[in-house]
Amino acid sequence: MRGTVLGPVWAWLLAFVGLPAIVLAVIALAQPADGVPPYELGAGFDDLATVFTDPYYRDAFLASLRVSAICSALCLLIGYPMALAIARSAPARRPLLLLLVMLPFWTGFLLRVAAWVGLLRDDGWINAALLALGVIDAPLPLLHTDGAMIVGIVYAYLPFMVLPLEARLARADPALEQAAADLGAPPWRVFLRVTWPLSLPGVAAGLVLVFVPVMGEYVIPELLGGPGSMTMGRVIWTELFDNHDWPMAASLALVLTGLLLLPALALRAAPPNRA
Repeated sequence: MRGTVLGPVWAWLLAFVGLPAIVLAVIALAQPADGVPPYELGAGFDDLATVFTDPYYRDAFLASLRVSAICSALCLLIGYPMALAIARSAPARRPLLLLLVMLPFWTGFLLRVAAWVGLLRDDGWINAALLALGVIDAPLPLLHTDGAMIVGIVYAYLPFMVLPLEARLARADPALEQAAADLGAPPWRVFLRVTWPLSLPGVAAGLVLVFVPVMGEYVIPELLGGPGSMTMGRVIWTELFDNHDWPMAASLALVLTGLLLLPALALRAAPPNRA
């Protein structure tokens, strides 16, 4: 019975995760060549070694790491109060609030990013409003900056933080917080000693769900970020489509995938924290 249930799952993982990873590894061990496809076997581990030794790729990885860490922290800072408010709302209102959180997913991803382009450009709505209010005398350079990229990423990935947090907070027993308050604990101590520890599994899940995809994000840094925002997603795109260096692009993707497995494995290995 167990094999019948898990068999399709393992088959799906093998077909859509395992085999692509093997193909990626084969390309990473090849070398560029003229032809279709533009590589041939025989380079060995040269490109993989270059990923770790070339300052250009190392800086791109560190930039992606910094952006992912900042965006994950901002999503947690913004999403935690949202998730807590939804979890503490009346049961009849909770589905509507969750629907509002997921509502952006009903719109195309590119359309949502393009909307931020319209808001942040020199003649966009934000600069127009600031000029009309007399706050500024000339348009601010908001678009194609690291700030614009971070705003776009936080907006796009905030639901991935709110949903697991809300699911965890909704499971917590309110009587524990009431008991702490009855024993004389002020609200801030109730939060630090009761609410926050009980929500840690949701916090960890939300951080992983935001951090991992942001590390490989390409669209938002390309449309909102500046020329110097060379994140891993943009570097892989450049190697693949501009330089036509498939082995290097595959090496970068393979290393990035391996590194991103670490937080997911750490989350899986963490002991359960039962409310």
